Amino acid sequence: MTGRTRRRAGTPPPPTGRRRDQLIALGWLVVVWNLLWGNFSPANLLAGLLVSGAVLVFFPLPPVSFGGRLRPRALLRLAGVFVVELVSASIHVAAIAVRPGFRPRGAIIGVRLRVRTDLNLALTAELLSLVPGTLIVEVDRDAGVLYVHVLDVRSPADLTGSRDRILAVEERIVRAVGSAAELRQLTTEPTEAP
Repeated sequence: MTGRTRRRAGTPPPPTGRRRDQLIALGWLVVVWNLLWGNFSPANLLAGLLVSGAVLVFFPLPPVSFGGRLRPRALLRLAGVFVVELVSASIHVAAIAVRPGFRPRGAIIGVRLRVRTDLNLALTAELLSLVPGTLIVEVDRDAGVLYVHVLDVRSPADLTGSRDRILAVEERIVRAVGSAAELRQLTTEPTEAP
C-alpha cells in the first residue's frame, strides 16, 4: 500500500474534500442563477453568490462520497447501450400509443440493488427514469430497493426481463464509475425485494 491511506466506502469525505465539494456546488449554483436571469453581470454574480451561499447554509446537502474511478471504455459502453435502449424503448412506447384499442398493462416491481450507495441508487434511478416505459415510483434508501413502474407487461417472464434489465443498468454504471469493492459486490446474487 502506498503512503496514502484509503478511505472506506460509506465514510464521509475529509473536511477539505467537503469544502471543495461545497465550493463546486456554490459555483454551479451561481452559474445556474445567472443563466436563469439571462446575463452575467456583476450584480447578478453578487446576487447569485448570496443566494447560493444561503441555499448551501440553510439547506445543506448530505455528503456524497465518490470512492470509485472512471473507466472510459465502460463509460462509453454505458452511454452506447443507454442510447440504444432509449431509441428502442421510444419506438416500443410509440407503437403502443398508436395501436388502436390496445390497453397495455403495467406493473410495479421492487428491485434490490447489489450496490447500495447513494450515488449508485441515484444514477440507476436517473437512467431508468430517462428511458420511456419505466418510471421510478419510490426508492427505499435503507434497503437499496428501487420500485419501478414498467409498461406493457404481458406475462411473468416480462417482469423477470424487466428486473434483469434494471440490474444490468446497475452493473454498467458500477463498471463505469464504481470502486473495486463495488465491483466485487456485483458478483453477489441479488436478493428479492419485499
